[in-house]
Amino acid sequence: STILSISLGEKRKQYAEKVLGNSLVLLLVIALLLTAAGFLLMEPLLRLTGASATIMPFAKAYMRVILLGTVFNALGFGMTHFIRAEGNPKMAMFTMLIGAVLNLVLDPVLIFVFDLGIAGAAWATVISQAVCAVWVMSYYFGKKSLCRIRAENLRLNPGIVRRIAVIGSAPFAMQFVSSIYNSLLNNQLQRYGGDLAVSAMGVIFGVAMLMLMPIFGLNQGMQPIIGYNFGAGQYQRVAHATRITILFASILASAGWLVTRFAPVLIIGMFSHDNAEFSLLTEKALRIFFLMFPLVGFQIIAGGYFQAVGKPKQATLLSLSRQLLFLVPLMYILPLRFGLEGVLSAAPTSDFLSSMLTAVFYFLELKRLRLHPAAVRP
Repeated sequence: STILSISLGEKRKQYAEKVLGNSLVLLLVIALLLTAAGFLLMEPLLRLTGASATIMPFAKAYMRVILLGTVFNALGFGMTHFIRAEGNPKMAMFTMLIGAVLNLVLDPVLIFVFDLGIAGAAWATVISQAVCAVWVMSYYFGKKSLCRIRAENLRLNPGIVRRIAVIGSAPFAMQFVSSIYNSLLNNQLQRYGGDLAVSAMGVIFGVAMLMLMPIFGLNQGMQPIIGYNFGAGQYQRVAHATRITILFASILASAGWLVTRFAPVLIIGMFSHDNAEFSLLTEKALRIFFLMFPLVGFQIIAGGYFQAVGKPKQATLLSLSRQLLFLVPLMYILPLRFGLEGVLSAAPTSDFLSSMLTAVFYFLELKRLRLHPAAVRP
């Protein structure tokens, strides 16, 4: 989607459509491979991610269904980025809302009315993903899209595939390392706090995603604007758009931080009402985990800038800095001295260190953008 935005800014619509067609094929191929791998390696993967004997039956029941939606998820989630990248954010937002609202409606119906339990939650997700996929593909095969899916562009072009892989390496690395981190974290939580600590972290991750989603939305909304203007050589607009997005992302992150400081009990009450030990542990974990959260908005947006302008080396380094360079080592070093509190403290410490590293790269880039515009092109 970054390449598509830059190409449209350069007035190369035909090339942008080739990128779209190649991306569609890659999404389908990778989704099918992941589905097959998921079914073949289900139990080892779940054990790797820290599923205990108690959790395993529920995890397998969920995963058997959720894997069926991998292709739908790839199409719905993946192709929505291209709708946004070609300058139609309202349509992209509507697509995501369709899936979210449908999932919310189907969850209680399938879990409680049809008594499907955790499998019902998975089926609600898969059905929602399928509806999103059909909606997105109807957009591209209709007349509303700026770029079209054409049969001749579905043949993989080595040059385009390589460029997609290079620029996409940063978000791929971030998601891949995030999965590894979650697996290691669950194992560390089991070691120092048992199933109760794993459950508490599940609540914290839910709260974190609720707070991070608007920031991710700002980042995704910023990228096509920056990519288009970067491709058109409008560097002052690039810098201005990045600064505004950082400001609003920081406001959102700070607001989330304030909620964790002053209303942790209210947050925890949304998840549990009848377990005092769980509530106390979750409140303590919440306060530690979100300690440096106000910095996260800057870190995400400033790192996203390099992704948007097609600079994979910087984007990959900054994407990996939080989890691979800082978080994973700290998650093993700090517990040796502080136990479970050390596991929880790894996140805010990593947030601080990665934000400082991102600031160095970002402000140097802004200086080059202002003084030597031609030097910033990848």
